[in-house]
Amino acid sequence: MSLKEEKVIVALSGGVDSSVTCALLLEQGYAVEAIFMKNWTPKSKEEGLIMCPLTADEKDARLVASQLGIKLSVISFEKEYRADVVDYMFKEYQEGRTPNPDVLCNSKVKFNVFLKKALSLGADFVATGHYVRKFQFPNSNFQLLKGVDPNKDQTYFLYQITQDQLEKCLFPIGEYAKPQVRELAKKFGLATASKPDSQGICFVGEVQMKEFLKQRIKPQTGDIITVEGKKIGEHEGVWFYTVGQRKGIGIGGGMPYYVIDKDLINNRLIVARGDQDEALFKTELICAEVHWIAGQQPKFPLTCSAKIRYRQEEQSCQITKSADSPGQLSVSFKDKQRAITPGQFIVFYKDDECLGGGKIL
Repeated sequence: MSLKEEKVIVALSGGVDSSVTCALLLEQGYAVEAIFMKNWTPKSKEEGLIMCPLTADEKDARLVASQLGIKLSVISFEKEYRADVVDYMFKEYQEGRTPNPDVLCNSKVKFNVFLKKALSLGADFVATGHYVRKFQFPNSNFQLLKGVDPNKDQTYFLYQITQDQLEKCLFPIGEYAKPQVRELAKKFGLATASKPDSQGICFVGEVQMKEFLKQRIKPQTGDIITVEGKKIGEHEGVWFYTVGQRKGIGIGGGMPYYVIDKDLINNRLIVARGDQDEALFKTELICAEVHWIAGQQPKFPLTCSAKIRYRQEEQSCQITKSADSPGQLSVSFKDKQRAITPGQFIVFYKDDECLGGGKIL
């Protein structure tokens, strides 16, 4: 099959990255179509708390598709998004953890139902505007590599991707830095060239998280306790707070307090004073629900680097199998880590390659 006959369906979000993705693929000779995913429509006043950019994004996607002369389909995956991302998010908060819904959005929606839909429409590949790269040695597995722009690399959000999914994916802008993508958008004359980057939860937008959670998780007053055991205030429910949080605790005066733990059973919020309190730092964690992009686990112990949140610099660590629970891993860091947060994801790296990751317990 010649390149001209290979069909790529792009997840066109209405942002500059996916817009340039379409333009680059056309320039490379692919037959390009696009899908705008309509995955969130507020169904209540509470859900309306979200500042959702859906209407504006769809308008921009239509405009870019028109400029490039490509077919655009608008398809809703809202049922799957609500079940696999939003419901998951509420469940995790209810159980005292702090989830990262953007990771689930990618694994459950973009590289699952969107990918399957695109293939059913005759696509040979799908493409997204992620700042990542894929690579394959001859007769070997696909590798997920960091984008060349260290400030925009998004491998953290894609660590759950599989070999079958990678085989069908293209990431054209992973080879570019963000300023270069902006320049390309101007060169192609795209309407989104100067559009600001999106903020907030994938497909949903900026969220007043505590108020949003209150639609399913009812406030329940509890005590705020210091590490020494002294009560210094009250809170609305431990579910609404996260480890490492400073703002919004409601304790004023002097050195600020930080959340270091949540006692879910007794609805107590444990805090420490100052951002350098020893109670905020740990050198070890346990993770579960581990996924390896290669499709098989490496040999242990494994020395590599890891991130416990998206914007963190990589940290040297050693991974071993948990002695207590099969399927769980124990991660020991070279340096102390601040605010290790249950429910978040730890992602592993070896140089430029994203190896996989797991959920922090």
